Amino acid sequence: MYSARTHLIHGRAQTARWDFKHHVVPPLSSSVTYRLDSSHRGAQGFTDYGSDTIESKTPIYIYDRLDEPTRGMLEETLAFAEGGEAAVCFASGMAAISAAVMAQLRGGQEIIAHNVLYGCTFSLFHNWLPRYGIRTRSVDLGDLKALEEAVTPKTRIVYFETPVNPDLRLLDIRAIRAVVDRLNQGRSPETTIRIVVDNTFCTPFCQRPLSLGADVVVESLTKGVGGFGTDLGGAVISPAELAKDFMGYRKDFGGVLGPKSAWPVLVYGLPTLAIRIRQQEENALKVATFLESDPRIERVTYPGLESFPQRELAHRQMVDYEGNFAPGTMLYFVVRSGKGGENLGGPFIDYIAEHSYSITMAVSLGQVKTLIEHPYSMTHSAITSKVDLGNLIDPGGIRISIGLERAEDLIRDLKAALDAVF
Repeated sequence: MYSARTHLIHGRAQTARWDFKHHVVPPLSSSVTYRLDSSHRGAQGFTDYGSDTIESKTPIYIYDRLDEPTRGMLEETLAFAEGGEAAVCFASGMAAISAAVMAQLRGGQEIIAHNVLYGCTFSLFHNWLPRYGIRTRSVDLGDLKALEEAVTPKTRIVYFETPVNPDLRLLDIRAIRAVVDRLNQGRSPETTIRIVVDNTFCTPFCQRPLSLGADVVVESLTKGVGGFGTDLGGAVISPAELAKDFMGYRKDFGGVLGPKSAWPVLVYGLPTLAIRIRQQEENALKVATFLESDPRIERVTYPGLESFPQRELAHRQMVDYEGNFAPGTMLYFVVRSGKGGENLGGPFIDYIAEHSYSITMAVSLGQVKTLIEHPYSMTHSAITSKVDLGNLIDPGGIRISIGLERAEDLIRDLKAALDAVF
């Protein structure tokens, strides 16, 4: 049995989606539509669509929006990477999140979501889904009793990120699974509550939520899986029986990942995932250690630090394919206030934006370049704009996604910024 790391590089030696045994690099498809030999074959293609996502049967290709070879090969490898039966790729991470919930819900049903989410996910749940009669209850899912109390007969999905974006708090997937299992007792298959986990921060290299009890995993391929910041993409990974609905949703709502965006993830992103993450984790620990030692930093959150408050859970939940601890590439820290109590997080990050060479002020994460941003005013502004929720995001908090630069260069630029504002 070959290792997962090797499998991510080579994929399947042969696939019914495209016989590329003579290609060292998988080929890129560039055809929107496909020639059909007969109306019978066309009819069979529509009949078969979505009915066979994992078997070796050769698909009948009709139209790119339904299925096509390059994206299909990526989906095979993503399903393997996450330990799922099937993967369905979308044009962005948000398209994947939308599909993961909309394909499973009907008007009048409810989501229970952790009270801190990526800002666009929060906006989807609270601004858009209510228009379709779908309500979201925000709960601290670290409080299992609160989860139990929030469930109603209308609840169908429990949704969360772990680590949570942006503060890196961990949510215990197995513990939430145990609660949901108890709640599902006596429910019919049609009313079963399913767990959906956003695994973008970790990537499947650092954490595989399906193995811990999640029913469905979503992730942005734009981030760590893609790794280079060149292409948007998202994926939903699930059992095959659920994938049929996700494929049907994609077909009709149209948020499909194009082959020209699928190909870089297949050829560059997944094959380099292990080596990128390991180097980024090494850098992250050095940067986190530096920040923790500087008295001008109020606190640092990184699962790899000895001081991380959920260290035991991190070691249990965040592991690579060989069982090694994999604390990820994301850091969160808070700059201390100035002498007059002023928030120096803004001036600090502004200095980085103007003067830093090795650190780029930009949203997104998981790239080979180190990216820094201010969640309160940027990625999580959908939450902080709500008066009653603004305290969930620290206005002084800073999120940094560690890249492949030399760690000492990153530290030099961070120190220069601290020296400039204090």
